[in-house]
Amino acid sequence: MRIPTIPHLPAWVRSAGHVRPGWDHGMLTAELRMAATPSTVWSIITDTTMWPQWGPTVSVAQVDGDAPLAAGVQGTVTTTVGVRLPFEITEFVDGRVWAWTVAGVPATRHEVRPVRGGTVLSFGAPMWAAGYLPVLALALPRIEQIARGDGRSRAARNRIGRR
Repeated sequence: MRIPTIPHLPAWVRSAGHVRPGWDHGMLTAELRMAATPSTVWSIITDTTMWPQWGPTVSVAQVDGDAPLAAGVQGTVTTTVGVRLPFEITEFVDGRVWAWTVAGVPATRHEVRPVRGGTVLSFGAPMWAAGYLPVLALALPRIEQIARGDGRSRAARNRIGRR
């Protein structure tokens, strides 16, 4: 299989925390190495109440029955333009990776990789969604800021501290 050309990320996106484009698990990726523990990063990306704080296209996310994220869990996500869409978690390895479909369409994959001194957080998008890569690249430094304690509420900090 021929590996596709990785779309060039605009300079303003690349400069936001040294986000790197790549290719992994058959998806285009944007990733960022950060000095945060894997458990902290994982708690941020799996707490649906925090998704609007880091996801540029998310205004609300809810899991049916307030269940924790896990394979097969369903819910709804409301976009910043007010469109409410169903989602389902299609891949889940606790502390490591989750992926989903949105409105029945394969969407993004989120992977936490422990590295010396912190974590590499990688977001993947299907080939057909290459135009979404800059959005993912914007989310990554937001998550890094939240993990450092910048840009999140006291309630959010307390939720992370309890996990």
